[in-house]
Amino acid sequence: MHIADSLGAVLIAWALLNGFMFLAQPGMVFHPERAIEATPRDWGLDYQDVTLQAEDGVTISGWFLPGRSGAPVLLFLHGNAGNISHRGESVAVFHRLGLQVFIIDYRGYGRSEGSPSEEGLYRDARAAWRYLTEGRSLAPRDIIVFGRSLGGIVAAHLAAEVQPAGVIIESSFSSAKDAARATFPLLSRLAMVRYRFDAESAVRRLRCPVLVLHSPDDEVIPYALGRKLYEAAPNPKRFAELRGGHNDGFILSQPQYERVLAEFLAGLPHRA
Repeated sequence: MHIADSLGAVLIAWALLNGFMFLAQPGMVFHPERAIEATPRDWGLDYQDVTLQAEDGVTISGWFLPGRSGAPVLLFLHGNAGNISHRGESVAVFHRLGLQVFIIDYRGYGRSEGSPSEEGLYRDARAAWRYLTEGRSLAPRDIIVFGRSLGGIVAAHLAAEVQPAGVIIESSFSSAKDAARATFPLLSRLAMVRYRFDAESAVRRLRCPVLVLHSPDDEVIPYALGRKLYEAAPNPKRFAELRGGHNDGFILSQPQYERVLAEFLAGLPHRA
């Protein structure tokens, strides 16, 4: 009886832990901010406000930053925190490289409606792709998909469904399970991981050139998970090692960072 009581207590504790973690995980994964603190005009760049609808009817907000006529477009999928108004330095890099840029806020971020979820983010990315290919009549070969951190998973899933000119995945991870085990080794084995965010399986299905960037000094997402993504990708592919932390690697890795991007872009089969 004593053993049965003990086992029952353990099962109750396990159930309570999983219930708590199930409810807590959205707040651990998504950190949206609603306030738009700047616009591309504050960064010295021209832009157009864009509003589009995801397939489930949620309204999504974004900015289109035009460039040279006929230049390829970079679809920018940001990380799990803030909103598009916090991506000025990164957007400026791609603009200097001669790209037009389309950046969106996922549902629940910035002026986009709703609240974030894994499937919701994938739907938002598909809506952005439809806007570019149908609303702006762009050929897939003229679109590069870029994702940083959590956005890298979204980028991998989108690129596996469509056929962009190329995909760039920066400071990202192979799956939610891998990230949880690396960050919380014991807890991740006791509690169920609510999200899949399986980028590894998506990357295996890619049929376009892939560039993966990651820093060994990344304090948020282990370098090994970036390497795992790269190893899963089919050829043609390239890996570039960054310097610095998770949020400043692309800054501290200059000018090599921009040079690697330029080399990758130059090899893509987009229209001149």
